[in-house]
Amino acid sequence: MTLVPAPSRSAEAPAAHERLYRSLRTQVIHGELPPGQALTLRGLAAKFDVSMTPAREAVRRLVAEGALTLSASGRISTPALANERIEELAAIRALLEPELASRALPRAHFALIDRLSVINTANAEAVAKHDAVAYVRTNLEFHRTLYLRAQAPAMLAMVETIWLQLGPTMRAVYSRLRRSEAPPHHRLILAALRAGDEPGLRLAVRVDVTQGLRHLLM
Repeated sequence: MTLVPAPSRSAEAPAAHERLYRSLRTQVIHGELPPGQALTLRGLAAKFDVSMTPAREAVRRLVAEGALTLSASGRISTPALANERIEELAAIRALLEPELASRALPRAHFALIDRLSVINTANAEAVAKHDAVAYVRTNLEFHRTLYLRAQAPAMLAMVETIWLQLGPTMRAVYSRLRRSEAPPHHRLILAALRAGDEPGLRLAVRVDVTQGLRHLLM
């Protein structure tokens, strides 16, 4: 009988690092962690049952992406954004996301629009339940599902970096809003997609991303 050797500790490390990186990245972008939340390498290693090395590597990647911040003293935390930074990120979203939507429009077949409608229903349900994390998650899922059709991976990667920085702050703000209905902008995006209305689509996306971020400045 041939025995298969057990994976070495070094072979396990990349898988452990990737698992921690993806899980923590998802938590940040969906606002599962509040802004300014302090984290430690030891705490992350214990939580995800990995050694310090993959925890350190995952944090290094997330800091490079803007999902986490690292102070001069070595303190690791989720982003806590000043108003000036929020305004800057909003301006970048207003430039990039209408362009992604415009590039996606020629590939916006009926199945995609139906999928976006389903996601938007889930988004409205999150608003009705006052579930801020679900609201942020379904809102980003709506946009990302559309933007993937643009076939512009470099541009989408830039947008996702902005979402990472905004995630904790968006969750904190939407937790304070007591809405009973979702904003109408996703419905306007869907209508523009169905009509093949490129200028209307650009406008609807721009208003959606800027109006939502305006609440962060209140």
